[in-house]
Amino acid sequence: MGSHGSEFDIGFVHELDGTARELHGRIEAELERIVEGTEGAALEVKPASIAVHVRRASRADAARIVDEVHNGPCTWDGVSTTDGKEVVELSVVQTNKGSALGTLRHQAGSTAAFFIGDDVTDEKAFEQLTGPDLGIKVGEGDSLAQYRVTDTEQVARVLAFLLEERRNWLYGEQAPPIERLSMLASARSVALVTPDAKLTWLSHPGPDAAAVFADLLGGEGAGHFSIHPHRNGLPLGQRYLPNTMTVETRWSRLLVTDYMESESPAHCTDIVRVISGEAEAEVVFAPRPEFGGVPVRLVAHENGLQVIGTSEPIALRAPGVTWEITSDGLHDTATAHVQPAPDKPVVLELRCGSNDLNPHELPELDRRVHAGEYWSAWASRLKLPGVEPEMVARSALTLRGLIDAETGAVMAAATTSLPEEIGGVRNWDYRYCWIRDGAMTMRELVTLGSLDEAEAFLGWLHGVLSTLAGPERLHPLYTLAGTQLGAEAVIDSLPGYQGSRPVRVGNLANHQVQLDVFGPVVELVMTLAEARGDLRDEDWQMVRAMAEAVSRRWDEADHGIWEERHVPRHRVYSRVMGWQTLHLAIRLGEVYGREIPAGWTELRDTIAADVLEHGWNSEVQAFTTAYDGTDLDAASLFVGLAGLLDPQDERFQSTVTAIEAELRSGATVYRYHRDDGLPGGEGGFHLCAAWLIEAYLLTGRRTEAEELFDQLVDAAGPTGLLPEQYDPVAERSLGNHPQAYSHIGLIRCARLLAAK
Repeated sequence: MGSHGSEFDIGFVHELDGTARELHGRIEAELERIVEGTEGAALEVKPASIAVHVRRASRADAARIVDEVHNGPCTWDGVSTTDGKEVVELSVVQTNKGSALGTLRHQAGSTAAFFIGDDVTDEKAFEQLTGPDLGIKVGEGDSLAQYRVTDTEQVARVLAFLLEERRNWLYGEQAPPIERLSMLASARSVALVTPDAKLTWLSHPGPDAAAVFADLLGGEGAGHFSIHPHRNGLPLGQRYLPNTMTVETRWSRLLVTDYMESESPAHCTDIVRVISGEAEAEVVFAPRPEFGGVPVRLVAHENGLQVIGTSEPIALRAPGVTWEITSDGLHDTATAHVQPAPDKPVVLELRCGSNDLNPHELPELDRRVHAGEYWSAWASRLKLPGVEPEMVARSALTLRGLIDAETGAVMAAATTSLPEEIGGVRNWDYRYCWIRDGAMTMRELVTLGSLDEAEAFLGWLHGVLSTLAGPERLHPLYTLAGTQLGAEAVIDSLPGYQGSRPVRVGNLANHQVQLDVFGPVVELVMTLAEARGDLRDEDWQMVRAMAEAVSRRWDEADHGIWEERHVPRHRVYSRVMGWQTLHLAIRLGEVYGREIPAGWTELRDTIAADVLEHGWNSEVQAFTTAYDGTDLDAASLFVGLAGLLDPQDERFQSTVTAIEAELRSGATVYRYHRDDGLPGGEGGFHLCAAWLIEAYLLTGRRTEAEELFDQLVDAAGPTGLLPEQYDPVAERSLGNHPQAYSHIGLIRCARLLAAK
């Protein structure tokens, strides 16, 4: 921070008024006069200050210059003076290293500062250090710094040590590619397993609660449950058992089988891990509840381990296993070596929500079959398309795994804070139920022949609506229990996936205005009514209320489907969804003999005319993001996808071409390319690629649709899961995982391609 902070980009220099600039010139002229002809004296002219250096001058000349400066320009009005070691700095702004450090801390949102200094002026910065901050004084002299080193060589060593420690903290072991993570699921919980059988993510007592294992976002110190051969080797592969959520990870002579108890009691999460084969295996159990914020102690018993020190009981049943327990001073870790026999596998049962170490009432093989049948019986009833039926089945199972069977709500994804850019800040918590995402998820399951999930979701939504004055008061998202989210917060102790910070819990989008949500809900009601042949009265009343909400708010600006943390805009997609709400509500009334309120038809036509007049931009020959600009958005494809405009209309055809040209990159399609108020970038969205595939089909471009669909399928991981985004340059996946949106898109495209 030059000039003791005055050159730091916080407005000081950029906002110098005429008086300050004039004073700066006067100071410079006077100081030039004072040092003129003095060997070893020099001026350092800076944007908001001037420093007089006398270190190389003779002692007599140095004393004379400093005295003349102090008694001269230092006494002028508006001049701020800072004395250092053989330097005097005169500034036209009031600042020092302490205030500049405070400003930097605030702007960066930092939780700790590290300051090294050797000058007396650095004491202003040392004064500001508190709590986890660290100050190091270089050289002799009194100082407020906590620590001291003798010279710059030791400074270099400190910095090298800090760099190594930070690198280890941020990156730890190489993080597995996101798409290679496999999801375990039960009726009310999820977990993620790495390709080498490390349980890397588990939240408890629910999937939107704090993590017990957060290795995925913080390395092994954040908690994990690992099983691997004692003599390490790369796994040969990982797969789901067909039509189940049971995962097998295989090495030569070793197999680890993981599954969740499908229907555990409420607030319980039971994971069974079976080690079979002939090779010796090493097991490491390191629970870190509350994202590692709670100290834990492990106590060994004859039949396993109990976790002590948590509000939620946790136990690991492991009969016959001998554990070595170590501690880092805060947390215990248990390690064991086990030798399965060909006819006797080692069975480990993680029981979150219980401290019971007694045997289960059923043999493990029966439990495994029962857990598998919970999923396979459901999957066997699906009506799969002829295009990629296995991928569609896996996508459907993934969507069902994201559903909380107890409440009917569905998570947007199983994780929080997997980054949209490696090392970036676009890291969000998706472990909640968005109204829009939930409706779209259930609609795709209905199209595959499964109606129960949609019925449960609408029941959940009716419960949410019963707490509000009307649908226009809906928040974009809720907890799985149907309650409002708490404030968005940051888990500072976790470095994030591959150093992508911050790690967030909660989601600020909860407080946004998103006026598109009514359209997907009414479309779900329509799809469900068509599937079962009738329209329930309570669903019709909800549709009526949503249509009335559109009539009251359709012409407002909002934050849109992408939840931009920017000023609201009049967005094309939101208007189209308002139109769709009324269009489908009218159809429902006509088909199922319900009275259609006066004004709905006229309002539907008014919204359509508004979109066609203000959403179309002749300059770019496309429907744009919003009425106030020329930027493009993949969501604007819904002008044709929703049916507001005939797909054969030249304006829609031109929009498809424009979005393809600007937003498609190889195997993916970006949401947009505009300043959305956040630093950094992001990958392409799998859902947006699915929309473009559908648009290709509507406009008669089947070859392009098939090619892009094949690329979407190829982006899935080895076990068939898709996260939110894809980086076409690095050819790697990004974002939370697995993502409901992505699997929704894959299912819909497969159905459409099979139907054509």
